[in-house]
Amino acid sequence: MSAAESPRKQWSDAFASSKKREADFTTMSGIPLAPVYGPDDAEQPGVYPYTRGPYASMYRSKLWTMRMFAGFGTAEDTNWRFKEIVKSGGDGLSTAFDMPTLLGLDSDDPMADGEVGRCGVAVDTLSDMEDLYAGIDLGEITTSMTINSPAAVIFAMFIAQAEKAGVHRSRLGGTLQNDILKEYQAQKEFVFPPRQSMRLVRDTIVFTAAEMPKWHSISISGYHIREAGATAAEELAFTVANGFAYVELALQAGLSIDSFAPRLSFFFNAHIDFFEEIAKYRAARRIWARWLKERYGAKQDRSMQLRFHTQTAGVSLTAQQPEINIARTAIEALAGVLGGTQSLHTNSMDEALALPTEKAARIALRTQQIIAYETNVAHVADPLGGSWYVEELTDEMERRAEEIFAHLDELGGGSILEGCIRGIEENWFQGRIADSAYELERAFNQGRRTIVGVNKFTEGNEEDNIEILQITNEDEARQLKRLDLVKGRRSQAAVEAVLAKLAEEAADPEINLMPTLIEAVGRYATLGEIMNTLADVFGRHVEVPTI
Repeated sequence: MSAAESPRKQWSDAFASSKKREADFTTMSGIPLAPVYGPDDAEQPGVYPYTRGPYASMYRSKLWTMRMFAGFGTAEDTNWRFKEIVKSGGDGLSTAFDMPTLLGLDSDDPMADGEVGRCGVAVDTLSDMEDLYAGIDLGEITTSMTINSPAAVIFAMFIAQAEKAGVHRSRLGGTLQNDILKEYQAQKEFVFPPRQSMRLVRDTIVFTAAEMPKWHSISISGYHIREAGATAAEELAFTVANGFAYVELALQAGLSIDSFAPRLSFFFNAHIDFFEEIAKYRAARRIWARWLKERYGAKQDRSMQLRFHTQTAGVSLTAQQPEINIARTAIEALAGVLGGTQSLHTNSMDEALALPTEKAARIALRTQQIIAYETNVAHVADPLGGSWYVEELTDEMERRAEEIFAHLDELGGGSILEGCIRGIEENWFQGRIADSAYELERAFNQGRRTIVGVNKFTEGNEEDNIEILQITNEDEARQLKRLDLVKGRRSQAAVEAVLAKLAEEAADPEINLMPTLIEAVGRYATLGEIMNTLADVFGRHVEVPTI
């Protein structure tokens, strides 16, 4: 390899052409810091296979997006919290929806009784979406929405309300989670059967590829897989395999790999095993780059550069001595940053008890800001690269993931897409996660692993007494009144007409449903009405456990 072709020369050229943020890139003692360290012929950030980071300049150009998760009560309640997050320095919004919304139910559905607004914001109609983002410039701030089964419908509401506010869809930046495969594998918030649900995912990919250049159509999520009990290696493998499945889905729809792959993003957990988490992120980038190039024929760098959001591990938080969750979250967040995340959410100390209070959410955001502005860890790309320990863990993570890919490829007859769907239908994923969760719980119960404040160091548990956020029955009553008012002032005939049109189009798998979904929400059809219309065509999924 000539000097001109060396990884260091490729990195140097890319670094030189990148914009840099204003900062003093020295240690507190005044020692100048290089943007990256390592031999010239070693892997470099921003150079294939991107093990050390997707960009040559990494955080020297731009810090990660500090995206705080919020959602509770009514749209007006959450809108207030969004504005507080922006005021406190958050530069990205992440929306949590309540359980009825996640399951495609209206707030007045009998199944929603007692759950409205409890674990997120209730969104029934376009009117709620209008109130949710009122006074927030969606042309300037990026937005993430954690929604899956009803993702296409909620996305349609988001587009409709933004355009009513004067922001064209082409200007919208953000991410729709829209990762239905992991719902069957881990989270269980599904509505339609897997193959019918994948049709809706396909429609959003095709729609955004054509009309929304700044939008990420899927956030392929390992977070929930890990929270359900998977190991770090299983989180890595299942998540990236799901990514391959979505790639094959879009290719089947006739899209070229480089027309949509740059807008696929990932969402990983940051758990408490510090070095293992960092190795997981590094291995994910390397695997994605190699598979996208060698198996799927990607040509553009952006298609091969895995970019991801990180959230600290909710399952690691304890109800006992909740203040020490601040330390857990700080360590997990640091792992995400040292692993090269593009955006980060830090959990609040009280989330094992309830939705976070404003104070707890502010402390969680300040944790990120301390890492970003006080520790100097963002000055150097992949600062743990070259560590014998981290490099060995990275290689081992990759090896374990490849074993799982080989199994899925065989299961699907040469198709990872078919392998993932069959793995769901045959409960293979569910069984692996359940076994891993069981083994970890045994380790805690037997004292082989320690949880501070739970199975060891419990002094002080009796002192726990912190303020928590309360969602009341009055909040639910307000949402039901809001929904009733919307139904009363809309044209019922117009709603029925567009739902009939939607049912007809849903029966034809060649039709992209996004335009009609946007039309339906624009007539203030409810989330439940639209989902029921689709269910009449698609059917509903019922998981049958394997004994």
